[in-house]
Amino acid sequence: MAIRVGSLTVAADRLGITPAALGQRIRSLEDYLGRDLLLRGRSGLMPTIDLDYALTDLKAAFAALDRVTESLDFQRVAEIHIVADPDWSELWLLPRLAAFRAENPNILFCLNGAGDIPLRLGAPDCRIEYTDPGRGEELFRDHLLPVTGPDNLRRIADWDAQMPLEGMPFLHLEAQRDDPQRLGWPHWVEQFGYRRDGAGRGMHCRHARLALEAVRQNVGFLICGLSLVEADLESGRIVLPYPAQQSLVAPMPYVLSVTAHGTLRPQLQRFLDWLRGEARLTRQSLLRTTADNQSLPKGQIAAWTSDPGTRSQRRLSTCPSHSDRPCCSRGCTFQAACRQSQTRNRAVAAFSTGR
Repeated sequence: MAIRVGSLTVAADRLGITPAALGQRIRSLEDYLGRDLLLRGRSGLMPTIDLDYALTDLKAAFAALDRVTESLDFQRVAEIHIVADPDWSELWLLPRLAAFRAENPNILFCLNGAGDIPLRLGAPDCRIEYTDPGRGEELFRDHLLPVTGPDNLRRIADWDAQMPLEGMPFLHLEAQRDDPQRLGWPHWVEQFGYRRDGAGRGMHCRHARLALEAVRQNVGFLICGLSLVEADLESGRIVLPYPAQQSLVAPMPYVLSVTAHGTLRPQLQRFLDWLRGEARLTRQSLLRTTADNQSLPKGQIAAWTSDPGTRSQRRLSTCPSHSDRPCCSRGCTFQAACRQSQTRNRAVAAFSTGR
């Protein structure tokens, strides 16, 4: 896999393990064989001469292993093995999968090597990857936008009117730093402004789950896929500091690919039909939220206007907790915070009307 894609990081992502774990397995194999297997060149990873001699036989052996796995699969028709993008599987699939499992209690899952059944050798039944749509069936393409904790709304409202994110703590995902197809703060700031420099500085997290936990604690601001945070936005645990229209469309979609033998099993077909239905609902939700301000969680946006002569935006909004009083033009001081407590509502309203 690493040779085929030319990158340990990409190979690890497709296998559902960390790059460090994949590197350790390769080093263990090299130690066992007593010879190097991979070289790093300008175009990526390449096989050493020793490995190159063995590649033809290895490919034949893996193909035979896949055929054996296919024949044995018919004895395990109720098992579904999935390899998926780690953040997508943890934040999008798992919260939804509980409902499917409740209706199909006899179907057993192994997701990225963990679950009801142990990881098996051979190809998984299906993969869901953040990749080129030509590699399979496109499920949906995410929209990337800033998210933060409710308390941080007051911080940016009391900051630089033209550059409210200047000096604010930014959170990043390691993939946004390492993979050019994973857009992050530098791309968003270049497109929409709000900060002069330092968009690439800040803490980097391996997984979105860890970064979002920091966001909920008001540690900083993160660029994240909207599909991964819908439940958090609805509950008010995190909020959008800027309108959903100010989002970047992900360069790559989440793509489903299914092994040929797996399509014959009714249990897998049932799961795939359910997965496509959930993906369709997500596509519709993303379109509504990014096309219509009124589709944002309660208490957010009423109207937005451009600030002439600058790249920043000014908001004119109303809050359901404060009649028709306009919000501070420097940023949203209401949103979910207005729903959380009357004490905070009064403090924010006093702050806004004092401007």
